[in-house]
Amino acid sequence: MAGIGFELRRMLARDSMLSATQAYALASVIGSGPWILSIVVMLLIGLGQFQLEASSLLQRSFQVSVTYVMAASLVLTGPFQLAFTRFAADRLFEHQNARILPNLWGMLLLTQLLAFVLGVLILLLWFQGGTFSILYQISMLCAFVSLSGIWIIISLASAVRQYHRVFLAFVLSYGLTVAAAICLRIWGLQGLVLGFAIGQCCLFFSLLALVVYEFPAQRLLAFDFMNRQQCYPSLMLTGACYSVALWVDKGLFWADPQTGQAVIGALRASPSYDIPIFLSSLTLIPGLAVFLVHLETGVALQCEQFFNTITSGGTLAQVRIAREHLVTAIHHGLLAVVKVQGLATVLAMATAQDVLTLLDLPDRYLPLLKVQLLAVAIELVLLCVLNVLFYLDQRRLALRISVAFVLSNALLSWASLQLPTVCYGYGLLLSALLCSGLALHALWQVLRQLEYQTFMLRPVAL
Repeated sequence: MAGIGFELRRMLARDSMLSATQAYALASVIGSGPWILSIVVMLLIGLGQFQLEASSLLQRSFQVSVTYVMAASLVLTGPFQLAFTRFAADRLFEHQNARILPNLWGMLLLTQLLAFVLGVLILLLWFQGGTFSILYQISMLCAFVSLSGIWIIISLASAVRQYHRVFLAFVLSYGLTVAAAICLRIWGLQGLVLGFAIGQCCLFFSLLALVVYEFPAQRLLAFDFMNRQQCYPSLMLTGACYSVALWVDKGLFWADPQTGQAVIGALRASPSYDIPIFLSSLTLIPGLAVFLVHLETGVALQCEQFFNTITSGGTLAQVRIAREHLVTAIHHGLLAVVKVQGLATVLAMATAQDVLTLLDLPDRYLPLLKVQLLAVAIELVLLCVLNVLFYLDQRRLALRISVAFVLSNALLSWASLQLPTVCYGYGLLLSALLCSGLALHALWQVLRQLEYQTFMLRPVAL
């Protein structure tokens, strides 16, 4: 599913400063995805509505609303994202592209309906009363349903080779989000959330149109992804665990009476924890760009060549050569991500004080911000290794690591809450460090025994 990455690598092959700048700029936007781009949008909207009275409370309420929508949509679709991505990748490998779009409609019907029903129930249970207007509730529901669809479509959008169109879809949609929110700010919080919902709906339909164009089909609707032979429970569990792991530490800090506070109705936040994690997440942009251009694309290419060598009856020597090429691609890709993300983290830590001053944030955020900068950088390494394991079809191993991540993050983050405030954030850092180490060790063991596992631990087709 690295179609965009292949096109960006071709752009880099032109060997000019302009083409390299264009490639990494495109990769930065596309690789960042809705979550990090939404953080940028929240910052821009916050700067754009500074003239409103009580803008600080309004901005906090808007940020909390968007954060909850993002978290809920990611957790809801977590079990479906990886499984459907694998289904689509298998169909591409089998050259059965015509089966992708009907099953996408089926998956969207399932997830959108589930998101709508769950969203309505949440609104009825926790969003009633004078605090929440009807327009606010409808906007939150639209944003939630749209994002739930975007998380499904985005995996297929990464296979679209028309990268300029994907780039434009993100830029125009989030540009529209900022413009609409600022124009509608006269309506207060409901106007800001409505602007965000408009942008997410635009992104959903833009990406959907690109996928429909890329994968034409004769059938309208299919649910083949639910067939037992083409359904992957381990991937569903992995996606669920990883999605929860990304938010469990934040949920604990929101719920704790010492660190969390009610912002709007039942929605709670922990400003001392949330703001540093939001700012640190922005430093992932260069690392994610390198991941898209170098690691994922290189591993996808070498994995295909390795398995093609086996299925085409290659000799043992040819298989070993293909394996060495794959190992080299993984090594170079991971090293590139670590170098770029490491540099971004060092620069961010060196300028952290200036950033807080620029944003008029208190100095008390500085220690936690530095801890979170390290934590998200190590989380990126974990994400990279998990993706490599998916390409190598090590589903059970990826599941074990994801379970370890959610459990360790929950336990260590809870433990940090029982300690002085200087220990906040170390739960996520230690969890990411532990699981990244486990993942790297597991990957090394897999690569050492790759030929044996490929030939001896797979069912033989007769």
